[in-house]
Amino acid sequence: MKKMKLNHLLRGTFVVLLAAMFIGFVSSCSSDDDNPVNGAGKQHKVVFKAIASSGSNIDVAVYGIDGNPTTASSLSGETWSSPEITSEKGAYGANVAVNAIGASASSTLKVQIWVDGELKKEGTSSGQYLSASASYTF
Repeated sequence: MKKMKLNHLLRGTFVVLLAAMFIGFVSSCSSDDDNPVNGAGKQHKVVFKAIASSGSNIDVAVYGIDGNPTTASSLSGETWSSPEITSEKGAYGANVAVNAIGASASSTLKVQIWVDGELKKEGTSSGQYLSASASYTF
């Protein structure tokens, strides 16, 4: 029964993340022009990270830039980091969602988006079944 709840939670989180990435991609295309806004006209080096509390186990991570998600599954441990990704010029934003199983009801999970060596966005979750996400617009 627990495994079935976890599978439903993981699937639901994955669907929500994909929908958010799709909406971000569509909205980025709706206002295309020749004038870059903020840092959108440059390339960026992006790293996604997750840190779970002691005794917790990270299961799956979905991350990407604009509408290009990557899924890292069958993960284990209390920390995870993506490889460094270089965005294309004009990329709109970055998204990450990570699921984990906590050691107890007071467990925590933190996800981070690092852009060009600086922490830009952070999301957190707490409880036994952990699901944290974050998104950042360049």
